[in-house]
Amino acid sequence: MEKPWLPSYEKGVPQSLTYPNQTLSDMLQTAARTYGDKPATSFVLKYMLGGRFTVGGKLTYKQLNELVDRMATALYQLGVRKGERVAVMLPNSPHYIISFFAAMRIGAIVVNVNPTYTSRELQHQLADAGAETIILLNLFWPKLREVRPETPVKRVIVTHIFDTLGFPSSLLVKSAQRRTPEWVDVRPEQDTFFFAHLLEKYGPTPPKVNLDPDDTALFQYTGGTTGLPKAAMLSHRNLIANTLQINAWLVDGRPGGEKMMAAIPFFHVYGMTVAMMYAIYLGMEIIIVPNPRPIDNVMSIMQKERATLYPGVPAMYIGIINHPKVADYDLKSVKACISGSAPLPMDVQERFGQITGGRLVEGFGMTEASPVTHCNPVYGTRKSGSIGVPLPDTEAKIIDLESGEPLSFDGESQGELCVRGPQVMKGYWNRPDETAATIDAEGWLHTGDICKVDQDGYFFIVDRKKDMIIASGFKVLPRDVEEVLFMHPKVMEAVVAGIPHPTRGDDTVKAYIVPKPGEQPTAEEIKEFCKLHLAEYKIPRAVEFRSELPKTMVGKVLRRVLVEEEKAKQKAGKEEATAA
Repeated sequence: MEKPWLPSYEKGVPQSLTYPNQTLSDMLQTAARTYGDKPATSFVLKYMLGGRFTVGGKLTYKQLNELVDRMATALYQLGVRKGERVAVMLPNSPHYIISFFAAMRIGAIVVNVNPTYTSRELQHQLADAGAETIILLNLFWPKLREVRPETPVKRVIVTHIFDTLGFPSSLLVKSAQRRTPEWVDVRPEQDTFFFAHLLEKYGPTPPKVNLDPDDTALFQYTGGTTGLPKAAMLSHRNLIANTLQINAWLVDGRPGGEKMMAAIPFFHVYGMTVAMMYAIYLGMEIIIVPNPRPIDNVMSIMQKERATLYPGVPAMYIGIINHPKVADYDLKSVKACISGSAPLPMDVQERFGQITGGRLVEGFGMTEASPVTHCNPVYGTRKSGSIGVPLPDTEAKIIDLESGEPLSFDGESQGELCVRGPQVMKGYWNRPDETAATIDAEGWLHTGDICKVDQDGYFFIVDRKKDMIIASGFKVLPRDVEEVLFMHPKVMEAVVAGIPHPTRGDDTVKAYIVPKPGEQPTAEEIKEFCKLHLAEYKIPRAVEFRSELPKTMVGKVLRRVLVEEEKAKQKAGKEEATAA
């Protein structure tokens, strides 16, 4: 098929790759043999202790691999077998990496669980996945206890944040944590085990399990392109392919010589693939940050540890460039960052580059593709508003929203983005109809994103089909409006949503804005600015200023939460009017 993006690849990026016939367990074992005595993880816990002192711990690749062997042995001895689901409900920590690869080693399937889930959300995911084992932080135990009888869970493994720390750090953290109000004491009971005890009890002698790269490695839950959350089934082959594609994209990655800033959550597929798997594949030291908030912690850790790579989301980079004391930090060690999950204004890319000296580029992916499919060249041409070009071995096209016919790459035609490549999932767990609706007979993954493509093969997300606003009969794409709002000198963050009109039956365009520190723009000022750059029907009819926007743990703005808030306000208003 037509691939106009290939000439846009920078020197050193191959058009196609050779993928090893191996599993994720093999990948870690290879890293342990190659980089055995080099640091694999650095766990910094200053943020947990109010900044009074800094503690932490490091594991070499050899030590990490042994702990994985011990936990794999423990899981097998507790009854976990190939193909069974192991839920992992952990913040970024060495425990997560150990648990993930231990499950891989015995052929189990990891079910990533967002630690911020409510008990109801946790119950639904465990039941849907059929997870009989869960590994979770002690602080999350009360959520599980509340719903455990309604889940298939047979065995629980409880971790404590200090489990993998050496002396005296473990005692310092244990003492500090026990004094916090959120501390949870988990008492020993039937079918409940402690992570640290299992590592001590079982040796590094996991059983030999017959594994295949096409086996499912991960259930990653997502809203997908339609409907309720469902599990994308990603195989070992899918995840290794995407890891190698990312590695090929960063042309100057130094085996055993990089430091990965892991501040995006591992339980999200973006953090898991880019910040964990890619780092292990290249023998990096993973600087593990359990919580990226406040951004001061990220900057201080980045400065102290001299991180070289920092994948993240726009909110992280926006927070850094607008921090009033950013000049007090030396962030010059950073050489490259890939941003995903949300649009990244070019102004943010350029200002971040001025501060760090590194390159910040926008990429794109989705859970169903392991996740990365597109990225701007790290050191080549990056285009404003573009998600970049497809990675090696990734095909992409746009199709007409009604006929499904392929559209031209002319920079004007807009259609749904479809992708195909070795990183595309096997399908949705127990959802054959939704799988068929998302991946067609030719293997094309229909993303639900509306795109246009220029003659150089650069893709531009216009918006998501489901986020399109119908206002007074006109179609308004939120990103069109948001790009203009980001141009305003007083705007730090902005999102646009379609709010139900109380009488018309369609939507009203509303903008939610977080002003830059010290700035106080007015609604009229924003509207007048938009008039200079937008058609009349696209101009926000309502503007709301906020100190922050609702976001996921990854930093993606929750547009639906804003819409739900507006609906609740309208409902309350109607009830008050009726009562009066």
